[in-house]
Amino acid sequence: METKTIIVVGAGPAGIMAAIRAGQLRQDTTLIEANPILGKKLLLSGKGRSNLTNLCELEPFLRRFYRNGQFLRDALKKFFNRDLMHFFEKRGLRLKVERQLRVFPVTDKSNSILEVLKKELRRNNVKIIYKASMKDVLVQENKIKGLMLSDGKFLPADRIILATGGVSYSFTSSTGEGIEIAGKLGHSIIPLRPGLVPLEIRQKFIKDLEGLTLKNISLKFSDGQRQIISEIGELLFTDSGISGPLVLTLSGQIVDWLKEGKCVYAEIDLKPALSKEQLNARLLREFHANSLKSVKNVLKGLLPLRLISIFIGIADIDPDKKVSQVTRLEREKLISLLKCLHLDIVRPRPLDEAMVTRGGVSLKDINPRTMESRRIKGLYFAGEMIDVDADTGGFNLQAAFSTGYLAGESAAL
Repeated sequence: METKTIIVVGAGPAGIMAAIRAGQLRQDTTLIEANPILGKKLLLSGKGRSNLTNLCELEPFLRRFYRNGQFLRDALKKFFNRDLMHFFEKRGLRLKVERQLRVFPVTDKSNSILEVLKKELRRNNVKIIYKASMKDVLVQENKIKGLMLSDGKFLPADRIILATGGVSYSFTSSTGEGIEIAGKLGHSIIPLRPGLVPLEIRQKFIKDLEGLTLKNISLKFSDGQRQIISEIGELLFTDSGISGPLVLTLSGQIVDWLKEGKCVYAEIDLKPALSKEQLNARLLREFHANSLKSVKNVLKGLLPLRLISIFIGIADIDPDKKVSQVTRLEREKLISLLKCLHLDIVRPRPLDEAMVTRGGVSLKDINPRTMESRRIKGLYFAGEMIDVDADTGGFNLQAAFSTGYLAGESAAL
């Protein structure tokens, strides 16, 4: 095989894996990184634990991507979840599978993942240039010629793989420069918007609930015509709205509804395992057994303490009222609120605070079998900068590793 000069821009999961694969195939490979360290965003993934992948089968895996999952079929067939696990386990890193088939290192530290990747870069003689920013990609007669760095240095190349990420978590140097350059080179760019992002709420009582986690609840989002009902899970109140696994998973669709100018609201079912009739029977039992207690004290068995005063306020019931004096209408108000706590969605948090960037280089301009640009010969894309995104659970990280692996192999071969 003829040795090629391959430059990979961006040392996140996609870029590192692309460089490793090109190095494994004995290519002259250089990895360019704007930060003084590798994998800065990888270290933050999975709350610092790195949810490496998800062990579900291919078809349900693809369905976890909002719109464009089918584009990843070839990349995943080339390098999927068990391939990724084998990659790390073969190199001495023990992994574990947690609920919902999410895969983590046994150490619970994302740095364990990064250390394996760094060793593999060294083993395959990948050169690394730190604190280097890309200024431009040079193209002649529709073919890659090299890379211009911001300090004026020119690096000739036969192949360039762009894996610079999106614009979320910009403090990790994800500034979208790769997407911008791809646009200048004639690629269509799907507008960037936040994915896996907290949502801001209109109700002022939200501030009093900051930091409170609700467990075993479900959510319904609606714009008056469409609705999405979540699984049972967790919700976290922030200083301006709601977050947590249930919210983040569905946030991409909510962002799209808001972008359409729709009025969107959420309804929290605090007791999804119980019907209104069952709740009514439970309240009657509680009231009968504690007839001399106040409403606020009896509700301690049903709600977190910080939610009780807000809850009673919305129901417009005196918190010190004895439960023996609660009317049928007031009891029905409590039941309705337990099954449907209404929240008005104002907007998503800024793109910079999103876990992933939605949008990016249009898939119409990328060959899914190779990750090569359909417009520029020798230019490849991988990772978050392309227009694919999924919900939480290891899907986005696997997509990054898979597209990086395929791009590295295709550039080498």
